[in-house]
Amino acid sequence: MVNRLPVEHHASLHGLLLVDKPVGPTSARVVAKVKRQLRVKKAGHCGTLDPLASGLLPIALGEGTKASQFLLDADKRYEVELTLGLTSDTLDISGALVDTGPVEVSEAEVRSALDNFRGPIEQLPPMFSALKRDGKPLYEYARDGIVLERSTRAVEIFHLELVGWETPRAQLFVHCSKGTYVRTLVHDLGQRLGCGAVMSQLRRTSCGPFSVEGAIALDALCAGADPSAAFLTLEQALAHLEEVVLGPEASLRFAHGNPVALTAEETCGRAADALLVRGHEGRLLAIGRTVASDDGFELQVVRGLNL
Repeated sequence: MVNRLPVEHHASLHGLLLVDKPVGPTSARVVAKVKRQLRVKKAGHCGTLDPLASGLLPIALGEGTKASQFLLDADKRYEVELTLGLTSDTLDISGALVDTGPVEVSEAEVRSALDNFRGPIEQLPPMFSALKRDGKPLYEYARDGIVLERSTRAVEIFHLELVGWETPRAQLFVHCSKGTYVRTLVHDLGQRLGCGAVMSQLRRTSCGPFSVEGAIALDALCAGADPSAAFLTLEQALAHLEEVVLGPEASLRFAHGNPVALTAEETCGRAADALLVRGHEGRLLAIGRTVASDDGFELQVVRGLNL
């Protein structure tokens, strides 16, 4: 269990707030409400949830926004409801229907079809997504009726289980890698079954090591509830990263953005894409990376932290 620290001075918060997003608002709208309620200058969500979706939305605060990229790589778990016999332009129930048909499949056929989507798979990102082309989100093209060519992307479905069935609806549990579009998974399953399917409900229950059980409901936060139990310091949020502690001279050099040399012993003999870097006095200086050099390894600044 994570030992969380009390939230006392909102303006100086640097870390991660776990929010239980309700159905309705966009992720950006949730961030705006959190900023206003906690009176913080900088905030950003770590992984978008569509308006239709609810559940865990980690929100980085203050200097925590510099670490968002190291939290977005996490695997995710979802509770999903799909409705068979429908196909929409957005691949979910909120979109315009483009096809309907009878549902003449059994529970056994659904279970069998799921076998085709476990493990590494290729997905075609939906047009109604935040992926950008020439600096413009795909959903803006889609709203104008423009369909662009997209390349498939490799994702992985670690666990996929049918947990509920009552024609024409099915409930799934999905544990997947980053970058997985659950709407696309549902659409592709519907195509496999020959009757079409749309995502009708979605709830994210976890993101990496963080669970919705530790989150604060957005309505409760906006009503003035204490968010302390749902807040993690930056160090707690990045506890999965290895640490390196620098000596006095190296700390000063690194704090000014300069790389420093490390021996193989100081880096466990291998390069790392992301490390927590501490100064000799214990203060967190930056998120860094190590690259091989002639004499060992060079520690470079990825994101400096002003804590």
